[in-house]
Amino acid sequence: MLDLNDIALFVQVVRGGSFAEAARRLGLPANTVSRRVQQLEAQLGTRLLQRSTRKLTLTSAGEAFHERCGDAVDGLLEAGQSLAAGSQAPSGLVRVAAPADLFDFFPMDWVAEFLAMHPKVRLDFVLSDAKADLIAERIDVAFRGGRLEDSGYVGRQVVAAGNDGLVASPDYLARRGTPTSLQELAEHECVSVMQPGGRSTWRLTGPDDVEHEVQVAARVGANTAQAMRKAALAGLGIALLPRTIARMDLQAGLLVPVLPQYQCTGFGLNVLYPSRRHLPVAVSVFIDFVVDKLKPLYV
Repeated sequence: MLDLNDIALFVQVVRGGSFAEAARRLGLPANTVSRRVQQLEAQLGTRLLQRSTRKLTLTSAGEAFHERCGDAVDGLLEAGQSLAAGSQAPSGLVRVAAPADLFDFFPMDWVAEFLAMHPKVRLDFVLSDAKADLIAERIDVAFRGGRLEDSGYVGRQVVAAGNDGLVASPDYLARRGTPTSLQELAEHECVSVMQPGGRSTWRLTGPDDVEHEVQVAARVGANTAQAMRKAALAGLGIALLPRTIARMDLQAGLLVPVLPQYQCTGFGLNVLYPSRRHLPVAVSVFIDFVVDKLKPLYV
């Protein structure tokens, strides 16, 4: 099989008029260029250049070969240069795996802003609380809550872990009263991830830095923080929520803290991608955009 590099060298020799000039343009030793052209001639079984002490001239076979190869070599070089240039500008499809409630805390307006900034990029969101297989599902980047596991993927923290606290709506507390101790939580309706038997276990650390385990009755169960937030806003019970999720509602008075001296360490938000090598520019700028948007909100 012919070596395309040898063909490109031959074209450069013809255009430079000598092995020395071609070698200077390519940054190679002249004897290397000469030897590679000789190898090409041996593979083709014909002489392409007539060599003399003064100059090089094309044989008829060399002239025909150059005529057919010159434009092709230029086309390959242009294709490579175009691809290299294109790799510097964000473009192409980015498949994003994220929790089902992504757009509850990442407004669609931000997506529109990102696409306006990078008109050659397309985004495909795959929303599910199940962990996506990045390779099998052709996912470019995945956002996950919880601890980073040793999955073989590259991981980066987007939002640091914060504290979860108990909250409820003013309406619920007006109807049922405000608990003054952890023991009183057993008498209240709670919103949590429901376990068998309709009860859940909350592990809360108090001002004494001792962890307390509390059994609560989960009348309403939900498996996402946003669903639990909405249930708490509807007055369905006391919920244990990340402060980052409840922050705006607490400021607006739609939710109020319950037993604020007790908290538990929650989980942050992490980003995963299959490999650090040759990360597409579109993926990189999307990750940076998400970090820039979320970090100021959750510090």
